[in-house]
Amino acid sequence: MHFEVVGEITEIELIASGSGIRILSVLRKRHGRGRWRKLKGKALVRLADGSVRHAELHWFEAHGIGKRKMRIKRFLD
Repeated sequence: MHFEVVGEITEIELIASGSGIRILSVLRKRHGRGRWRKLKGKALVRLADGSVRHAELHWFEAHGIGKRKMRIKRFLD
């Protein structure tokens, strides 16, 4: 699903970090070593069809590398 985050991501929470991340080896192979964390938050997203909805997002992040593999987990509206 292709989407664009509109505005800021709010209510950011840590889900897992370090060895608690199941795909840690994949992240390191594709994007490099770093202090990887899995996070979740809420934001407005614009979907491919142009509609704007409130959604819960999950993504992986490391310092100096940035956000990777962002996906919509559920719609909140």
